[in-house]
Amino acid sequence: MRTDSGIRTVKRILALGCCLCLISGPVLSADAPGVQRFGYQIVHVFPHDPDAWTQGLAWSDGFLYEGTGRYGHSSVRRICPRTGKILSRHRLNDQFYGEGLALFRNRLYQLTWHSKTGFVYDRADLRLIRRFSYDTQGWGLAHDGQHLILSNGSAVLRFLEPSRFREVRRITVRENGQPVRRLNELEYVAGRIYANVWKTDRVVIIAPDSGQVVGKIDLTGLLEVGERGGRQPDVLNGIAYDAAGRRLFVTGKYWPSVFEIRPVPLAP
Repeated sequence: MRTDSGIRTVKRILALGCCLCLISGPVLSADAPGVQRFGYQIVHVFPHDPDAWTQGLAWSDGFLYEGTGRYGHSSVRRICPRTGKILSRHRLNDQFYGEGLALFRNRLYQLTWHSKTGFVYDRADLRLIRRFSYDTQGWGLAHDGQHLILSNGSAVLRFLEPSRFREVRRITVRENGQPVRRLNELEYVAGRIYANVWKTDRVVIIAPDSGQVVGKIDLTGLLEVGERGGRQPDVLNGIAYDAAGRRLFVTGKYWPSVFEIRPVPLAP
């Protein structure tokens, strides 16, 4: 289901992209060899709760799962993507600031920001199953089918064993030899780690073995200033992947829409 603002966004992007039907970001200079740049094509626009301070996003069996933040407002939610309706919700205690979310083996794992405490929920009913601890800030969370992958706002990603949450290895994410800091929301997509870079409209694509940035998606213009309305939206944050349908979803904090996008390779 597309909102009126979403339809205008699509039309604008199609017009700018002409026959290619895409919009690309500004040319990003000094890319390392092998770093592929992407623009994007909007496939669908879905409604999203504009009061959701989105911290994590996941997809499973036709539903979106979302973790939200801010003290007194943090939650984990199960959402119908077509309507944006919240089907079920578990609210965190006011002492916790919810952060990244990952769906792994029918369990939802949610981080908190400064509390060094995470939560595990049953996917079916969002029932709290257990807590776990970690020794850093919690930002983004994903999994590679074997390990949970945690970001803490630095350039380092930690791989955790999911039953005891013990760190098994870590990588430093680099581009052109320089650390890429402020890594936030994460998603594992077809053998690569996708990461929002906080306070930018950029998603970096990371090789999980080396930490090297191998691609970048510039999402500049995805949410137009003139179509925001209501509460003032904040930064891009939230990536989900439907592996069966090969669909990629993105949103942001207080955004009124979730966008299904298709990355489009740009010429060097």
